[in-house]
Amino acid sequence: MIARPRITRAGPAHPIVLAAIHAQCFAPAEAWDATIMAAELSMPGVFAFLSEPSFDEEGGNEEGGGMILARAVADEAEILTLGVVPAARRQGIARALVDEAALHANALGAVRFFLEVSTSNLAAQALYRRAGFVQVGIRRRYYPDGSDALVLSRSITSAAIARS
Repeated sequence: MIARPRITRAGPAHPIVLAAIHAQCFAPAEAWDATIMAAELSMPGVFAFLSEPSFDEEGGNEEGGGMILARAVADEAEILTLGVVPAARRQGIARALVDEAALHANALGAVRFFLEVSTSNLAAQALYRRAGFVQVGIRRRYYPDGSDALVLSRSITSAAIARS
């Protein structure tokens, strides 16, 4: 059994860390740098979480490392970006980040979570569906590569979070 990753709140002191993780997860043209991360974190309602990396028994070979950036406005929240470094994927980190963000957004008053995901990103679609998201729309040619974005949503009321 994989241990639940340790998730911590990121803040204004973390844009370099967030950008470093993002750079490992996205193509260079799509990666957000520290300036973008800092600008996002300074906006009202925006919050971020990091998964803390783990180390092997000798204290080296850092593994893990994931991040989520989201915002909550009134009763809605949106995942702005989510990434887990390639070496740490399929270990429950992304799901733990989504769950933590849902709890936090709900504490801020949000009852529904939204996001866009590329029609070409099947792994992310599977993650979000397992986390209870359903398709509520589509944005044609949304991404720089011309792919469409599926608009997904899920409830993040306390009852819905308990079920997920």
